[in-house]
Amino acid sequence: MRFLARLLSVVIPLTLLIGGAANARDWKAIQESGTIKAATEGAFQPFNYYEGSTLTGFEVELAEVIAKKLGLKLEWSVVPFDAQIAALKQDRFDFAIASHGFTEERAKSVDFANPHYCTGGQIAAHKGGPLTVSALNGKSVGVQLATTYAGAAQKIKGIKAIKTYKGDPEAFSALRAKKVDAWISDKFTVKGTLDKNPDAGIVGGELVFVEKVSMIMPKGNKELAEKLNHALAEVMKDGSYQALSQKYFKEDVSCRP
Repeated sequence: MRFLARLLSVVIPLTLLIGGAANARDWKAIQESGTIKAATEGAFQPFNYYEGSTLTGFEVELAEVIAKKLGLKLEWSVVPFDAQIAALKQDRFDFAIASHGFTEERAKSVDFANPHYCTGGQIAAHKGGPLTVSALNGKSVGVQLATTYAGAAQKIKGIKAIKTYKGDPEAFSALRAKKVDAWISDKFTVKGTLDKNPDAGIVGGELVFVEKVSMIMPKGNKELAEKLNHALAEVMKDGSYQALSQKYFKEDVSCRP
């Protein structure tokens, strides 16, 4: 049942992409409906993932608290990361919260809310393997498709091969099986994966870059952006954000000045 539920939640939004675009909902329409529609990936632990058949994670819980602040119910769609911007541009949901780091290229297609956490791309490799940017010279690297980590890897001179995977679990499995020499992903994802696999003989290395991560929404929906930003600020003020941050990371992951 878990597999079926996840399959349906992914396939339905992708199938909808075949048809024409829906109409973007402004804040008034969202408020009148009583429901705000959000998308996430469901495969990026600890930010958005499944425990059994339950969608959970830092971003999932944060979005639920934000929706509550807005006085709205939250309706989830689970969509592969590399399909989310296309689906959002066709107005299949109101916003996505799936660890989208800001890039100028993405900003041409979608608008970004204020950052809800700061992180960085980290190298991971077997002990004795390439754990610094310079050590990646002549090596192969595994990354998730369509991510800022894939983009960062492409900018590193001397890498022999960049192999893309549909998700980080697959990239980690490739590293574990020594099909690639290193893996680059979010530093918290790397930490969480290595904590759960202490016997893998893999360790975290150097940060490749630092990034700010935000919710994304259709271009020009200014009132929705204002409402999401205000609700996020309120959640950060009332202690809800800090409680979630401690729960998942044992530290404050907000973008401090």
